[in-house]
Amino acid sequence: MSANDLEQPAEETARLLIGSRHVVALVGAGLSVESGIPPFRGPGGLWTKYGEPDMLGYERFRKDPNMWWEERTNPSQAELELTVALCQAKPNAGHLALTELEDMGLLKHIITQNVDNLHHEAGSRAITEIHGNLTKLRCSGCARRWPLAEFPIDELPPHCPHCGSIVKSDGVMFGEPIPPDALDECIAQARMCDCMLLVGTSAMVYPAAGFPVDVKRSGGKLIEVNPHETPLTGLCDVVLRAPAGESLPLVVARVRQLASLSQP
Repeated sequence: MSANDLEQPAEETARLLIGSRHVVALVGAGLSVESGIPPFRGPGGLWTKYGEPDMLGYERFRKDPNMWWEERTNPSQAELELTVALCQAKPNAGHLALTELEDMGLLKHIITQNVDNLHHEAGSRAITEIHGNLTKLRCSGCARRWPLAEFPIDELPPHCPHCGSIVKSDGVMFGEPIPPDALDECIAQARMCDCMLLVGTSAMVYPAAGFPVDVKRSGGKLIEVNPHETPLTGLCDVVLRAPAGESLPLVVARVRQLASLSQP
């Protein structure tokens, strides 16, 4: 879509956001790609280049956590590429637009499938990271979390100073259940939501891909922000067929214009 083509859907989106009670953004890898972080699947994806990992990551961790941690000290090429990208990435205009919408009081919550911490860096506050955060560690027992830099690793595997359980990366592995606190918050947000922004998500990964369907079944509105069609496109009330960094700032600008027009 050109800028002119985005004007009408941006206007519709702004009006929907203003008229909704509880707006939630469901964010996927497409937003991170705009910050230079490669996706896992598709063109340029890490798994496309290096091969998809097996589904036994969490099982291996549980069976031999010491070996799992030793493997972290000798990362694969895909892991190295992701680590470098995460270190270099900065929030893009799409992240900042979501923060602005939250500051305006319109966006109530972000459910992100991304693990890069960029929403926090952009200044967003109400965030649930359903797949974890690779800049943090998490206790496998009591689920306490720490920034990597704040947790001294003096032994392998490291243990939680509170409950003694083994500490792991906060990122959710293949075969690992979604942390209950994160899943419960996502379900609660989807139930309250009457308008969901689908930002850069392929709508292929569950349980996240199921939340928009729940919102639609409850009578809510769906707004897709994605340069590509997805399995949820047909359910959406408005589609902004462009990257979030291009389209969401237009939506924010239109929200501001409408707000100024409504003032006496």
